[in-house]
Amino acid sequence: MFLRPGLVALALACIAIAGPHARKASKDVEVNGVKYTSKGLVGFGQLPANAKEVTGDTLGGLGSAIALKPGSWQKLDNGSYTGTLFVHPDRGYNVEKTVDYQARHHTLDFVLTPYTESKKLSFEDAQKTFQVTYTGSVLKTERDGKKTTGLDAAAIRDASGIDPQLPVPSTSIDRLSLDVEGMVANADGSFWVSDEYGPYIYLFSADGALLHAIAPPAAVLPTRNGSVNFTSVEDPDAGRAANQGLENLTLDPATQTLYAMLQSATVQDGGDDDETSRHTRLLAYDVSGVSTADGTGNASYVGEWVVQLPVSGNKGKTRKASEIHFVSNGTFLVLCRDGKGAGDDDSKAKYKNIGLFSLSGATDISNSAFDDPANALAKGGELVDSVSAAEVIDFIDLIDDDELERFGLHNGGDADDTLIASKWESLAVASVQDDQYPDDYFVFTAADNDFITTDGVSVGEPYDAGADVANQFLVFRATLPGYSA
Repeated sequence: MFLRPGLVALALACIAIAGPHARKASKDVEVNGVKYTSKGLVGFGQLPANAKEVTGDTLGGLGSAIALKPGSWQKLDNGSYTGTLFVHPDRGYNVEKTVDYQARHHTLDFVLTPYTESKKLSFEDAQKTFQVTYTGSVLKTERDGKKTTGLDAAAIRDASGIDPQLPVPSTSIDRLSLDVEGMVANADGSFWVSDEYGPYIYLFSADGALLHAIAPPAAVLPTRNGSVNFTSVEDPDAGRAANQGLENLTLDPATQTLYAMLQSATVQDGGDDDETSRHTRLLAYDVSGVSTADGTGNASYVGEWVVQLPVSGNKGKTRKASEIHFVSNGTFLVLCRDGKGAGDDDSKAKYKNIGLFSLSGATDISNSAFDDPANALAKGGELVDSVSAAEVIDFIDLIDDDELERFGLHNGGDADDTLIASKWESLAVASVQDDQYPDDYFVFTAADNDFITTDGVSVGEPYDAGADVANQFLVFRATLPGYSA
């Protein structure tokens, strides 16, 4: 169902823009023989923490997953750009406990007016570079028109028809539990989403109906005492760690290959400890055989690799992956970060970076002994000699102090409106459409504010989270040769 409320918007105004050469490129990196260039922050916008969506609930968690609506991107004569973002929150306001939050995605119309000057903008003017307007929501349903839920997946529905066994809250609440963290928007309006409970990949129709479900290999399924157990309350004995499921989802449009990656390592590979959890798994599925109209057909499991995530310099803690985005030829953007900033007790972030990695030298472990949870590939966090991992290279720094200051933002210090958010979790890419620089693209990211507001509504009930954390958006410019649009 598509619902259109009155608009929730920022106050909009026009600002002058500078040419693409007003500032020098900030960083070049080489991956698999290809040079990529980060050209800095060009846009910032936000929606207020207490904004409401059409159901009356708080419009929060917008950065869990985003996707650019196919066909919506347009360059205007004045140098600005317009488009529509699909944004997907996770499982609602669940700081105290999980709630019966029906999965949904929202639509946001935006105007991007890139700012490339070195002169510092005021915080008010900075928000005019990326103007965001909420325009509607689509609620997710599953088989037999049942509402999905965000309640903890403490039970299992047996496999039936084309569906594998699915996570549900209990035998008495037999509804699909979803904690959506990744999203791909198809040209026909349908969506692939990835989930943390399963961790599964699901196909939904344009109006939010479940069409298809993909289960991962046995090594990734969470198990306890030898049986599948989807709960997020505690770590399983093997498989994805609690709340560390398929956080990352992207598509190679040319081959119709879906790539889904765990936020960090499986438990048997060290995922139950932040200091041993860096070797995560990237799965690949050929979905060209699945009809996005009705969900019929089959997805083929075609690849699996280990991606070695960054670690902190002091304690060696894993910088977990919040999103990936396919670039070309086995090369991906990946957003890794710490959890500090607005919304966290510690306001000073140390690492938030959109990196790059290539599969060119990584070992494909699909259909191998490592698909059995009994065969760990990284015991105690040390990768076995027979497997080579893809390594993440830092690329776009989200918390560069100079770049933040240009937009009236800061990292650390007072938890005011200008503090950079803690949980950046999404990526989208669109062409700059610059004839001089045809390989230049805008890279969008949004933060998950965890629905934190002093004036909130969750499943129809008011709440006060004790603070206000706005829904923030950042836009960068980068050179991405060979990008597959």
